[in-house]
Amino acid sequence: MIAALVVIAGALGSVVRFVVDDVSRRRWPGAFGGPVLAINVTGSLLIGVTAGIVMFHGASSDWQAVVGTGFCGGYTTFSTSVLDTLRTGGRRGLLYAMLTLVGSVGACAIGLALASVG
Repeated sequence: MIAALVVIAGALGSVVRFVVDDVSRRRWPGAFGGPVLAINVTGSLLIGVTAGIVMFHGASSDWQAVVGTGFCGGYTTFSTSVLDTLRTGGRRGLLYAMLTLVGSVGACAIGLALASVG
């Protein structure tokens, strides 16, 4: 049953990513980092919150599998981020890669910290 929920959550995450990407590109065309950076950082925040709920509040690890692996796995876009880094190239590409890494790791840490409270 959990495997089926992970698949459904992954499909939902992929659809949400598609919609966020499309709407963002139309609203803010040419923005540095674009929607992929925002998607990866917000997905990392959600993964951190989910992991924190499991770690600090005793939620079932099934919750982390469905939300973290399923939804966030479909929502976040590592391969697209790598492609965007290579397409951007040069110093801007390096900056983009650094922002993705630092922003995603930082957001995950913030999510863990938020979930540890209360």
